[in-house]
Amino acid sequence: MSPNPVKHYLQFSDFDAGEYAYLFQRAALIKRKFKAYEKHHTLTDRTLAMIFEKASTRTRVSFEAGMYQLGGSVVHLTTGDSQLGRSEPIEDTARVISRMVDLVMIRTFEQARIETFAAHSRVPVINGLTNEFHPCQILADIYTYIEHRGSIAGKTVAWVGDGNNMANTWLQASEILGFTVHVSTPTGYEVDQSVAGLRSRHSYKVFSNPVDACRGADLVTTDVWTSMGYEAENEARRLAFARWCVDEAMMRVAKPDALFMHCLPAHRGEEVSAEVIDGAQSVVWDEAENRMHAQKALMEYLMLGCID
Repeated sequence: MSPNPVKHYLQFSDFDAGEYAYLFQRAALIKRKFKAYEKHHTLTDRTLAMIFEKASTRTRVSFEAGMYQLGGSVVHLTTGDSQLGRSEPIEDTARVISRMVDLVMIRTFEQARIETFAAHSRVPVINGLTNEFHPCQILADIYTYIEHRGSIAGKTVAWVGDGNNMANTWLQASEILGFTVHVSTPTGYEVDQSVAGLRSRHSYKVFSNPVDACRGADLVTTDVWTSMGYEAENEARRLAFARWCVDEAMMRVAKPDALFMHCLPAHRGEEVSAEVIDGAQSVVWDEAENRMHAQKALMEYLMLGCID
């Protein structure tokens, strides 16, 4: 009998609704134990390798602290201190590293790089961010929504800003978990349905006016105007995105109990006003902390499966 194939988490669509229900429930348990200072060492003697080809604050801290809290250990690598930065084939790096650790998290550029690594890895691989997708962030965002408001099924999420990796992942999540995304981007920065890998357009609607996208929304969310790797476009994006700043006027047309989220880092006065991100409807700090708890549940699941 051949061994079971290795399960990876490279984009949100890699899991189904049942798996997400388990992960959200598990994240809640793990977070309760964390707040009560109860040990939760389910990954004792396991090792996580973190490979960063893009810099990070929240991704590094949330995975590293989370793995230690689960009783495991962490190896941190960048292109500057590994052979990836010296043109070693990704396939070779994957074959070697996956013989020495139990789990790999990669934060890189093109999705094809992480797909190639995973195809040659003996252990689960997690997407910590690529140009196309950011599944761990949306995992945490949806867990945060559930924590504050209950099920996201049937709700409306307004995405205001760039049609980037965050937008692609929100659209994938809407198909799987049964909610609607209202998307508003400047012309030329639209979401590409083929990149997102959507089967239909039934789970999202496009609005040219960002205020209209926010109307009646249960959650309003955005991201920086210029994602990592696109810094040369800074000035052009600043002009193109001028109307896509989430402000109090947008939040007023959303539902009265609507939440605001941002994956951070944020630029107050650009993609969001200070009044919104620092206001009563903002849950960005819970959202940031929940990266750690959601990812702990994810790491557990990839290595141990469902735990009673």
